[in-house]
Amino acid sequence: MHLPTLRQLQFLCALADEKSFSRAAEVCNVTQPTLSSAIKEVEAILGVQLVEREARGASLTRAGEAAVERARAILSSAADLVAAAHQAGTPLTGHFHLGAIPTLAPYLLPRTLSALRAGHPELKLYLREDQTDRLIEGLRNRTLDAALIALPWEASGIETEILGDDEFLFIAPKDHELSKAKTLQPDDLNGEEVLLLEDGHCLREHAVSVCSLTANGTGSDVGATSLATLVQMVAGGLGVSLLPRIAAEAGVTAGTDVAIRQFSTPVIGRQIGIAWRAGSPREDEARLIGQCVRKTLSDRVSA
Repeated sequence: MHLPTLRQLQFLCALADEKSFSRAAEVCNVTQPTLSSAIKEVEAILGVQLVEREARGASLTRAGEAAVERARAILSSAADLVAAAHQAGTPLTGHFHLGAIPTLAPYLLPRTLSALRAGHPELKLYLREDQTDRLIEGLRNRTLDAALIALPWEASGIETEILGDDEFLFIAPKDHELSKAKTLQPDDLNGEEVLLLEDGHCLREHAVSVCSLTANGTGSDVGATSLATLVQMVAGGLGVSLLPRIAAEAGVTAGTDVAIRQFSTPVIGRQIGIAWRAGSPREDEARLIGQCVRKTLSDRVSA
């Protein structure tokens, strides 16, 4: 039986993504006639038309859409084969794609990456900062090998390991009455204008859960895009907020006129964890990276 080659399947998937023979050829670093000829060969092998050739591009037929879905799975399995072989030899060598949420990446990765480079000089780490939902999707479609996220977070087909706790601190303008109160509890924030990150950031849900806030108890009409922006909003007198200790210790409030306070009973707002796709051949490497992150967190606490 004559079968399509992996290269031909790569061409087909590139065409599905780009919807243009010229752009797909550029992505695959081949000439357009080479890519077009390969697509025709795949169609001949399968005995069905996969692509509608149009004046301004290309679109998939129904058979083409089904073929592309299977082609992606085949290419992904082939990539797993290569990764498993490499990992069985020397772990944490070659390419590794690591994701991290925006409320962790700038504050945790610099120290972790330094340790990884020192311990694994042959590791080529590619980083992606994004919100949790998109990182999870990256794990599922195998564009990411692992991701640093905040837990708890449930996602089917995804496994996680807890690496450490992250405490929530209270921040407010220095002249705010709660910044001077003798005691401070999460319930004290009820009735305050609590500023949070915009929808889509898991830190928002964690903060709402910790303080039992309702939409009426938050600055729901104003959402910050980053922790640095959130701090600036608090400094500008727009409200109060919660800040992960890991960000505070990294200096995100430096140069701003805000007060930072620990709650009278420390509030563990979230757990830091590493996630990977269930059954991934790079699980052991994900756990090794997790160990490095755990040491970074431990060194931070003991410093």
